[in-house]
Amino acid sequence: MKRVFIKTVLAAVTLAAMGVASAQDKTIKFANQNAVGHPIVQGMEKFKEIVEKQSGGKIKVNVFPGGALGSDQANVSAIQGGTLEMAAMNSGIFASQVKDFAVFDFPFMFASGKEADVVVDGAFGKKMHAKLEEKGLVGLGYYELGFRHMSNSKRAINKVSDIDGLKLRVIPNPINVDWVKALGANPTPLPFPELYAALEQKAVDGQENPVATINGAKLYEVQKNLALTGHQYNPQSVVISKKFWDTLSAAEKKIMSDAVAESSKFQRTTARALEAGTLEGLKKNGMAVTTLPDSEMAILRDKMKPVIAKHGEAIAATVAELQAELTKLRK
Repeated sequence: MKRVFIKTVLAAVTLAAMGVASAQDKTIKFANQNAVGHPIVQGMEKFKEIVEKQSGGKIKVNVFPGGALGSDQANVSAIQGGTLEMAAMNSGIFASQVKDFAVFDFPFMFASGKEADVVVDGAFGKKMHAKLEEKGLVGLGYYELGFRHMSNSKRAINKVSDIDGLKLRVIPNPINVDWVKALGANPTPLPFPELYAALEQKAVDGQENPVATINGAKLYEVQKNLALTGHQYNPQSVVISKKFWDTLSAAEKKIMSDAVAESSKFQRTTARALEAGTLEGLKKNGMAVTTLPDSEMAILRDKMKPVIAKHGEAIAATVAELQAELTKLRK
């Protein structure tokens, strides 16, 4: 009886230990709107590789591309509620949570990706992400979506006036609606997963996105005219649920933070290396590509200025801080 009792106790202890080990294992769902093969998704896959290796398999990462877990707005709510662990999305989308994030959607704010790198990886980018914590979101770093360009199925855009009257899908936020209106076009806010069908059904004439996104979503099948306007640069915030973050140990948090830092460098390098080839691929797939002359780009910039001024009023201190950072970089 004594031996049986001892064996029972040992078995119970072993099972308890196994239960604790099992409880320590964690699974992360990591969502994004872009298709498999897109540089953002490649960055997410690199993050998965690093985290699983560094955690010895204790933290599993499941990547969900292509809007598989819903729109960006749905993902934000799920992260705040703790039913989704992570997502990468345009930083400007968080303006609905913290108004200062609208600065990331200001047209013609950044002159180059490298310039943006210094800003988002530095004190400004960290300060911006810190503002999200009270909203149940922890910003771990920034990937790159890149510079946005306009496409449509109606006509080639060779001058700013060619944009007039086009019905353009935009990211659902006020600044994007306003700059499209400023160009004389008709803005249609739509979540990205709905875009292809809207273009195919002619519910909208066009859209604006970086070339990698246009290619990844196969928008060349329903859009034949692409103008390289570069009117916006989108950093992508990599965010994690604060509810989930608070369950991690200090060591686990370091693994996650380091993995975002390493994968962001990989992601941006990959995105920039692929851009020229992606553009050539779009041409081979039937897209006619135009570049506006400097005189027309000046007109485009001028039309955007009132929009920037309007939306800058509410976040004047943040705009001034970012512009001061950019001024230092450009000296």
